[in-house]
Amino acid sequence: MTDRIRFHLDENVNPVVSVALQRYGIDVTTTVNAGLRAADDETQLAFAKREKRVIVTHDDDFLRIASRTADHPGIVYCHLDARSTGEIIRSLRLLYEVLLPAEIEGRVEFL
Repeated sequence: MTDRIRFHLDENVNPVVSVALQRYGIDVTTTVNAGLRAADDETQLAFAKREKRVIVTHDDDFLRIASRTADHPGIVYCHLDARSTGEIIRSLRLLYEVLLPAEIEGRVEFL
């Protein structure tokens, strides 16, 4: 496992977040660039598990999934419109800086 968090943004997350994180050197994929547009949540989760990527989402269905299992690399949830794009970017950068993948594995972080 890598020593840094790698993110996967689901299709509801503003693509600007991905661009900004990549500018900071953070490894991030999106639903679109992973070829998962319109894929269901279980497929997204399977991709994240296979690639060892923390899912970033506004979709509360992932909270239901996390309530059933801790077998995932981590989920970062932010209610839609609860934070500005800039706040989301800053929060994800902070998580990237302070947590190791093993520390977020199986957990949900709320922004």
